[in-house]
Parts: sequence; C-alpha cells; structure tokens
Amino acid sequence: MKSSLLLPLALFSLLTAARADDAFVPLFDGKTLTGWEQHSGTAEYRVENEAIVGKTVPNTGNSFLCTAKKYGDFILELEFKVDLSMNSGIQFRSNFYDKDTEIEVAGKMKKIPADRVHGYQFEIDPSPRAFTGGVYDEGRRGWLFDLKENEAARKAFKQGDWNKARIECKGDSIKTFINGVPAADFKDAMTKEGVIALQVHGVGKKTEAIGKEVMWRNIRIQELK
Repeated sequence: MKSSLLLPLALFSLLTAARADDAFVPLFDGKTLTGWEQHSGTAEYRVENEAIVGKTVPNTGNSFLCTAKKYGDFILELEFKVDLSMNSGIQFRSNFYDKDTEIEVAGKMKKIPADRVHGYQFEIDPSPRAFTGGVYDEGRRGWLFDLKENEAARKAFKQGDWNKARIECKGDSIKTFINGVPAADFKDAMTKEGVIALQVHGVGKKTEAIGKEVMWRNIRIQELK
C-alpha cells in the first residue's frame, strides 16, 4: 500500500473510534446520585472520590441502587472494586413492582415481593469460585451462565483492584466481558428492558461482614438502535 494512503486511513480509523466513543453517555456524574434511586434493601450508598460506594449494613436483604430510566439494547461499561469478603453485582434489564406480583418462571408461578429488584446480573465474585462476569438471574431462575468452563475469564478478575465490566445486550443476545476478556455469551429473551442497578448483597447478622464496601465508577452506556 502506498504511504500516501496510510495517513487518510489512519485518520478515518481515529474518527470512527471517536464517534463510537462519543455515542456513550455517562450514567453517573461523579458527584451526586442524581438519576439513581434505591430499592429492595437498606444498604448505604454514597459518593466518594468520583465513585459510588455501597456499604453493607445488618438485617437487610439485597439492596440495589437503580437508574430511574429503563434500557433495552445497549452497551454498558463501568469499573468496580470490591472488598475480598463481599459478593456483589451489576443488574441490567432488571425490574421491580409496586406491589406483590406473580409471574411465570420456567412454567411455574413465582411471587415477586413488592419493590424486589429482579433480573439479569453481572456477577461480582471475588471468592475462590471466581465467577465474576458470569450472569445470574437475580430473584428468578438463578445461574444462566456461570464460568465453570471459562478459565480465562475466571483468571481475568483482579483481586483488590479496579476491574472493568462490559455488558452487551441486543435482542436476545447477552454478552459480558471482564477486563476485556469474554465471559458470558448466550441468548435469553425473558426480559427485553429494565433498569441498571448496583447491588450490595445482604449480610444478615454476620458482624464480620458489616461495613464492607464495593465501589463503581466511570459508568457509561451506549444505547443501540
């Protein structure tokens, strides 16, 4: 290829990448929880050092800080850092009801309590199991895609450090990545739209688990047409 063509092609690639990056919009302003609302449990959420910090408290179920807006097809990217003794997650295409509601799950009727967030979850799992990046169906069917057969994704999680999550939803296709490594990849059409939410797992009365923290930052989304 002639060198005279290299510069225009390079500029085209840079402009294309820039346009793709511009398509992302922030879900968190780095200063306040504007655009977010808490549901289900009573864990503590605050903003510190341009990150959302979730803190465990006793005697509550799982807590979720949810976007006020629902999203269907999208690419979601964010960074997270979690205490090694915690379990957490990032909800997507998730929902909650104003009152107790029965829904059909796997051919059976299941009662969803009022305000209980349920739906797809990008698992955050710093335990030796190392399923961070797998997809769990919170409050409904349980595991949809664990990482038993994906050793590369299990090894991609960085203990005690910031990690990057990426979730891609388009139609019935769901894909996740942890630090750029493909994790889950499957099809499921049970829910096509819902909120994004940040989970602080309930710890009951376990005194040693109270006051543990998980952090999220640089939360941004690109809605797909």
